[in-house]
Amino acid sequence: MLSFPAFARDLSTIRKALLFALLLFVAGGVIGWIGTGSLQKLLSGQLEGLSKISGSLKESAHPQWSFFQFIFLNNSIKGVLIIFLGAIFGILPALFLLINGGVIGYLIHISAMQGMDLFDLIVKGLLPHGIIEIPAIIIACAFGLQFGWNVISDLFSSAAAREKRSGAWPAFMRQTLRASIWIVILLFVAAIIESTITFSLLS
Repeated sequence: MLSFPAFARDLSTIRKALLFALLLFVAGGVIGWIGTGSLQKLLSGQLEGLSKISGSLKESAHPQWSFFQFIFLNNSIKGVLIIFLGAIFGILPALFLLINGGVIGYLIHISAMQGMDLFDLIVKGLLPHGIIEIPAIIIACAFGLQFGWNVISDLFSSAAAREKRSGAWPAFMRQTLRASIWIVILLFVAAIIESTITFSLLS
């Protein structure tokens, strides 16, 4: 179950979903960069919420430990849930990718508009942990999108086709379980990096 080669093989079976998930994330980033009006208010609200949480965590007795706990629990719970919530026709993973990509795109855009050093923001603030965290989230959403596609395929296919596909469900559920474990592991590593290296660089 914990075999990484098996996890890598699982990824190869959802290549189209992975590509689609990546495109949605990038599209979210572009939308966040050029967004106006109500979209800006939505993304600004997301950033303000994160800023308030960050401020309260910094004031705790052990800021780095508090950051680690919050980041790991928040990301890992969402990362696993988004796989299985994908059963609702893949809608929630798609929205999750667009919003998260949008927040990053909007953050970079307003930072550039305010004359901030984008090198510090990207290389120090996003890259150390993001190089693991972002792919993990995209993979989780890709499994969620695949889950939704499988549900849609079963709903709108003939009885004979559903019967033929019925044997594929146990294998896919094993893949989602293995993916959940590896996504939690990856997000655990990303949380360590973000609460130590990223925290120190931005401090």
